[in-house]
Amino acid sequence: MPFELIVGAWVATGLTLLIFTFLYKDNSLFKLAEHLYVGVSVGYLIVKTYDTVIMHLIINPILDNGEFALLIPVAIGTLMLTRYVPKAAWMSRYAFAFIVGMGAGLAIPRTISSFILKQIEDTVRPLLSIAGPDGITFSMSLLNPASNLNAIIILLGVSSVLFYFFFSIEHSGAGKVVARTGILFLMISFGAAFGYTVMARMSLLIGRLTDLIEFSDDSYGRPTIWLTLLIVGALVVLSRRARQEPPQEG
Repeated sequence: MPFELIVGAWVATGLTLLIFTFLYKDNSLFKLAEHLYVGVSVGYLIVKTYDTVIMHLIINPILDNGEFALLIPVAIGTLMLTRYVPKAAWMSRYAFAFIVGMGAGLAIPRTISSFILKQIEDTVRPLLSIAGPDGITFSMSLLNPASNLNAIIILLGVSSVLFYFFFSIEHSGAGKVVARTGILFLMISFGAAFGYTVMARMSLLIGRLTDLIEFSDDSYGRPTIWLTLLIVGALVVLSRRARQEPPQEG
């Protein structure tokens, strides 16, 4: 087993167990792992940004290929730094205005296309299909997004949800039924989104537990077992020390 893999297994196991100590209570071991995570993440982001953006997208193209047009975005980005100079802070407004305007111009068409036009397209999909000599057909497959049954469900869901947020008409009688149907679709949507989030987090947890089980093997030096005992002992010592300290006066 390569030495760097063994060291990586010990470091990964230790940091994972330190993070898990938060399940017991907030403690200094968890804060240590938290600060290490934030510090390493920021450091990695800075180095990655410097290598990817500054070197590969700015300096190398200018020096190697003579793409001096890149000096224009460099100048705009430099204007943003004038925010820290009080007398020249007004110059940063041009950079922020350009970035916000360009961002809005790029985001608005994509948002309209993805969330509005696509939703309208799925809502007005034909409820019945004409399949040549077979005449009118009706697809009942829920697994097929383009089926006629799903088209009816989408139409009912969009219409009822829109009606639920239409407060100019009192939700009574038939309107109450439609509004209740809209609430049902909203709850299903929120529940599915929440379930997807929980499943994603559970997938991360399963990945960490799988690594802990793998690193308990003798080929790695059993870091899971030894570090678990060490961290539990450290928590016991910290807990006893906290009990012995006199309470702080407010």
